[in-house]
Amino acid sequence: MSICDPSFIYVPETASTNTCLKALNRQQILKEGTVVYTSNQVSGRGQVGTSWESEPGKNLTFSIILFPQKIPVNRQFILSQLVSLAVRDVLSEAVDFISVKWPNDIYYKNQKIAGILIENDIEGDSISVSIMGIGLNVNQRVFLSDAPNPVSLCQITNKEYDLQLLMQRIVDRLLFLYEEVNENRQDDIISRYKESLYRKDGYHLFSDKNGIFMATIEDIEPAGAIVLRTKEGERRKYLFKEVTLKIP
Repeated sequence: MSICDPSFIYVPETASTNTCLKALNRQQILKEGTVVYTSNQVSGRGQVGTSWESEPGKNLTFSIILFPQKIPVNRQFILSQLVSLAVRDVLSEAVDFISVKWPNDIYYKNQKIAGILIENDIEGDSISVSIMGIGLNVNQRVFLSDAPNPVSLCQITNKEYDLQLLMQRIVDRLLFLYEEVNENRQDDIISRYKESLYRKDGYHLFSDKNGIFMATIEDIEPAGAIVLRTKEGERRKYLFKEVTLKIP
């Protein structure tokens, strides 16, 4: 069934839109595609304990709930791919040089403009609930945290944007791509995700538990692992947080 009319729930302030949406889903039966958004996310979370800075009222901080029972657990990375592409596609209408830094950070050139946090509930071999949180820097002009490389859409273009309209466009694009996956038409999503990768061409500096090395991105496996090939021809495979691409 197509999700053509997502529901939007506004909360003036919350610790985390992901956490808020989880709590709502425990309290009531939510419609697939329900979105929780806020003007002030005070404890935004990133991957594996990192945080997300967002000036109140200036950026997009929202989460969407899906019930992707058709997607097997071993292919759940397609959710990361489709939400990354949804954000990238919409931003690319405004600016060039938007890419996806594996697994799902969104970059403008060498600076991070958006972060995504996906939390899946697994039941058996399927995903019962997926909550996707998106933090997008839009109208913030100054960043105060020690994050190494943030940038906003406003800083890039020197224009301010309608947050509601931008969120609606991202949600619409996300649900369109989700429908493609549900109809088993995910090949284009997988291909475009790989083509959109940050630093997908050439050799670049990476670091793992053994130190720094030069490698090129060879592939992204269906389960989400990144496959690198070193200059010496060694093929290395990593899961999330096992390897870091060094940013200039």
